[in-house]
Amino acid sequence: MNINIENFKQLTDFDNILVCDEHGVIIFYDVVDLNVLKQIGLRPEDFMGKHITTFYKNLTNENSTIMRVIKKGVAVTNEKQELITNHGNVLLTVNSTYPIIENDRIVGAIEFSKHFYTKENIQSLDKLAHHKVYRRNNTYYTIDDIISINPKMEIIKNRIQKISRTNSTVLIYGKTGTGKEMIAQSIHNLSDRYGGPFLSVNCGAIPPNLLESTLFGTVKGSFTGSTDMPGLFEQAEGGTLFLDEVNSLDIYLQVKLLKAIEEKTIRRIGGNRNIPLNIRVISATNEDPDTLVSEKRLREDLYYRLGVVQIDLPPLIERKEDIESLLTYYIDFYNNNMNIVVEGVEDDVLECFKRYSWPGNIRELKNAVETAFNHTSLQRITMEDIPKRMREFNQSLPVKSNEHGSQSLKEAVEQYEKEMISKELTNMNGKITEAAKRLGISKQLLKYKIDKYQLS
Repeated sequence: MNINIENFKQLTDFDNILVCDEHGVIIFYDVVDLNVLKQIGLRPEDFMGKHITTFYKNLTNENSTIMRVIKKGVAVTNEKQELITNHGNVLLTVNSTYPIIENDRIVGAIEFSKHFYTKENIQSLDKLAHHKVYRRNNTYYTIDDIISINPKMEIIKNRIQKISRTNSTVLIYGKTGTGKEMIAQSIHNLSDRYGGPFLSVNCGAIPPNLLESTLFGTVKGSFTGSTDMPGLFEQAEGGTLFLDEVNSLDIYLQVKLLKAIEEKTIRRIGGNRNIPLNIRVISATNEDPDTLVSEKRLREDLYYRLGVVQIDLPPLIERKEDIESLLTYYIDFYNNNMNIVVEGVEDDVLECFKRYSWPGNIRELKNAVETAFNHTSLQRITMEDIPKRMREFNQSLPVKSNEHGSQSLKEAVEQYEKEMISKELTNMNGKITEAAKRLGISKQLLKYKIDKYQLS
């Protein structure tokens, strides 16, 4: 069999390889990015055994590079094609196609291709290959993914721009679901380290006896079954190591972590040499760091070292002006990732979301939209589509009358909030830290609301 491919080195510029038999039926296809297939509207298995012209509306035996090469036996190199998918999307490709010859007979063709996208099609590409360039460093988010008009969040975004220029440690404090890893990835991708890896580990999800070897690595023979294995500190060389739930580390590991950050070196378990580090450490906790230190669950010296820069993320209840924008963002997201098209939400759903307390924060909002997508049969999300707990919460809010008639939404929410805070302060004997924990808000926010409602 003979495949006459001239200037073979130039083929490294192409991403995809496709092989057809003498009839133009696909017998092999390798694509560098499976999202390209999504753009075409197919799964990998849909390609095998199908004729090359069946995948695009405007592709025929006459204009197909594959079919022309099979017919004439002459290679076609670097030819541009504009293809229209069955979904109506436009793809631009550059192809180099060569005949496969056996015993002086053309038995097929091999095509090397690269896909490009028109400006009109770029939004469709974004939904399938979100920040594709950054995915090469193990991240998904950039600062553009922080959707907010809240003044506090705008300040945080400005701080991210500044601190990304340095290598200082960053401690992110925020309740579960507030987007701590999104902040960490945004810092990494704005920094000079964006070309290096971003490695993330949830310190609370790994048993303590395994966490040390996961972070610091092992030397063969240091314990039964051990091998030479680099830890996450070494693997993050030149990039960023993100330690989520860092407060879950036991005291021994906290001491070891402090030493690694201070000295910028680590030693594998069982090792006898120090390994220098060139990484940035970003950590996160979902509990108030001051409380962790006071309860001796986080070493004070480690807290100061981790929190050279500290970012406190507000819970969603403090940034309700963002709910409508976040709803739009996630509706667009699921429109692009589920086989459903939703135009928006009914007004009462939006009001319900604005009144809801959101203990799970932005993650809960995203999940609520996904739930609605699974339930809706209309083009707009209704109250029947959203999670039951949100409907029941909405129904439980008190509505009282005043001299002007029915109470306004703002007054009703504030009255309910005041009653909840007063109740928890009574239950906790006036202990603000404990009451804040039970209410799912920060101590600082609770102090503000106590003053606002004159509950002190």
